[in-house]
Amino acid sequence: MSEPAISAVQRLFPGADITLLVKPAIAELFAHHPAIHRLLVYDNQGRHAGLSGKWTLARVLRRHRFDLAILLQNAFEAGLLAFLAGIPRRYGYATDGRTLLLTDPVAPAPREPSHHQVNYYWDLMKPFGAEGLPPAPRLVVTRQEELALAARLADAGVAPSDLLIGVNPGSTYGGAKRWIPDRYAEAVNRLSERYEHVRRTRIAVAILGARGEESLGRSIAERIRAKSVVCSGQTTVRELMALAKRCQLFLTNDTGPMHIAAAFNVPTVAVFGPTDWRTTAPFGGQFRVVRKKDVSCAPCLLRECPIDHRCMTGVTVDDVYEAATDQMDRDGPWPSVAVIPESRNCEMSDASQPLSGFTVFLDRDGTLNYDPGFVKTPDELILLPGVPEALARLQQAGARLIVLTNQSGVGRGFFSLRDLELIHARLREALACLQVSLDAIYFCPHHPREDCPCRKPRRGMVDRAVVERRVDLSRSYLIGDQARDIELACLAGIRSVLVTTGPAGRQPLPELESKGIDPCRTVASLAEAADWILEDAITGRRPSAALHITPRHR
Repeated sequence: MSEPAISAVQRLFPGADITLLVKPAIAELFAHHPAIHRLLVYDNQGRHAGLSGKWTLARVLRRHRFDLAILLQNAFEAGLLAFLAGIPRRYGYATDGRTLLLTDPVAPAPREPSHHQVNYYWDLMKPFGAEGLPPAPRLVVTRQEELALAARLADAGVAPSDLLIGVNPGSTYGGAKRWIPDRYAEAVNRLSERYEHVRRTRIAVAILGARGEESLGRSIAERIRAKSVVCSGQTTVRELMALAKRCQLFLTNDTGPMHIAAAFNVPTVAVFGPTDWRTTAPFGGQFRVVRKKDVSCAPCLLRECPIDHRCMTGVTVDDVYEAATDQMDRDGPWPSVAVIPESRNCEMSDASQPLSGFTVFLDRDGTLNYDPGFVKTPDELILLPGVPEALARLQQAGARLIVLTNQSGVGRGFFSLRDLELIHARLREALACLQVSLDAIYFCPHHPREDCPCRKPRRGMVDRAVVERRVDLSRSYLIGDQARDIELACLAGIRSVLVTTGPAGRQPLPELESKGIDPCRTVASLAEAADWILEDAITGRRPSAALHITPRHR
């Protein structure tokens, strides 16, 4: 819940070197985060335990010669560490008797019952210049972590095309926060029946949990009719993050994994009982809180219920099932099934957003930014003229924007995955000037010799978008500057636009000619591509792909 405030530090101090001091589990959570340059681990149960351990940590901090400490934690200990480290400016809430340890104490505003914890952290950033409401928390996992998770699921019989429901039935905080295990199983069975029979989509279930919750996970799996994988106690924090991101629905108690799933914008249904949903529910994104509203003793914040657990037993399977179907159906038709007939598409579309429900896939180098061969550092990423404005028009028209990019420089050793994450963070930052936000960036880091299924023109990245982002390929476009982009569009049945802004320029592309493939349109800039897509969507209204196919290709 502190992530929006942490990301704000990067925006408020754009030239600063930012280090995050955290305990081990939280260090894993923030690994590879683009707003953080360095992580220091506070091992309060090991080498930093006791007074001597605090001195050891303070000496480490002192060697970094920090200019400013922003203390998101309210504890006296945090202020003492910053003081012992000799950090000249120490900024934080004046809580827990630490006012004299801070150079810039901030009086916390009176806590309103409905004041969410995300807002509490965000308010601390306002004196530095943070404005408005905080964005939704966001986390990141690497491509390697996603691939490792996919391989692990495949070994367990879960295919990439399966709709994966995550179930998080435990709680390390205490038994009072746990909904009835049998009801989780029944809710999942009803969801499986609905989506397997009505939508003809195969369902798989991943059961998550901490060490010690393995038997709880197995007991639920035994009652689930769909394919299930018990991951309780079997994942690191990073693996749990990748698993949560892979889910299309997440059923959970009020726990840390609930916030992880929400941070990946996974549709989430959270059952709340003894804890206060107003302050710790998922923030932003797609979620539904389910609770028994007429229980006078809730929220009590107790670890174990001293009476009859009425706040949880009062939540029915119907309550969770209805919330889950609402979340699952909110985004309209899934890729595998066309629920809305073609004849109704125009009637249901908002005239002000002619691309509502459409996805625009974008190549990166040569399409969005100048292509020097390999972009190896964030400073080398320079947008082509008019790119933010063109993307803003597409997004304002309702389109989702997804980047598909081959990045064999990783496999060739020219730059690292961390470098690539920073480059993509720079791309997002450059587009943010016109409030453009990319819905996803998929990349292939492999060397061409590896012959991987995700490297364009193979359709691995598109297939991932179909599963993870529920992309309807019949309502999609692809813009690119290379033959492989147009060939990919042909293979996937997507309408294609070739831009001549890349190294090939206006020269014919012999690879396309030899295969008898033509783009639907060839244009000189991304602005022209946006113009044509808007015109094509408005005049054509074709939910099915209409590739230009020459006789040779037919």
